[in-house]
Amino acid sequence: MVADQIRERILRGDLAEGDVLPKEAEMREQYPVNVQSLREAMRILEAEGLLRVRRGNRGGAVVHRPTPGNVAYSLSMVLAMSDTDITDVGRALHEVEPMCAALCAERDDRAETVVPVLRALHDQSLRELDDLVAATSLSRRFHESVVQLCGNRSLIVLAGALESLWSSHVTDWASERADPASIPLTERAQALAVHGQILQCIEDGDAASARVIAARHLRDVQTYPQDPQRARIPLDPAVARDRLFFG
Repeated sequence: MVADQIRERILRGDLAEGDVLPKEAEMREQYPVNVQSLREAMRILEAEGLLRVRRGNRGGAVVHRPTPGNVAYSLSMVLAMSDTDITDVGRALHEVEPMCAALCAERDDRAETVVPVLRALHDQSLRELDDLVAATSLSRRFHESVVQLCGNRSLIVLAGALESLWSSHVTDWASERADPASIPLTERAQALAVHGQILQCIEDGDAASARVIAARHLRDVQTYPQDPQRARIPLDPAVARDRLFFG
């Protein structure tokens, strides 16, 4: 019951990121339970990732509000346990991201909330076309923004977690393993041209075309992060963790 009440306060926003809960004696005045029960409540919330307990003189229970990054990292660990590879994540995105593109096109406020963001990313991608790492990062931000701006909160979290996993591996591939010549400039330009088509469909409110073009585009570009030295690329939670929490 104590854990439920504190969890509700965190999720409702009464307790903000970084807030430190009162000392144990004060907490017991607020929640009249024995020490063991209070400590068990803290352990439950810490296991859920909602609290981070610091030890020592400056210790205390620090509030840690859930983020899409937490969801993506937890998802990566669950998938890694079943020996899932990154291609499996790509297939899932192939199903859900086109839906998000269609939802962007259906938004009545797309001219103010969606189009300016996507256009700015698209224009910057065109300027950075010669730099494989920068272009890859900007391309992924375009795809992630299509999800983040779709207007459906459940898809934003669920599809956003998949996007984060895919982006972490593609960005790692581009910066650590890929030969810039492995993706000719003409292919990069073609991929960005399709981004422009998706953007135009969203701006025009053409949800059906946005969905079709996005699906075709994902089918084409998801061959990029394949390592010719390996038959498959296992999902690595460490790669996701480093990008999600450390940039």
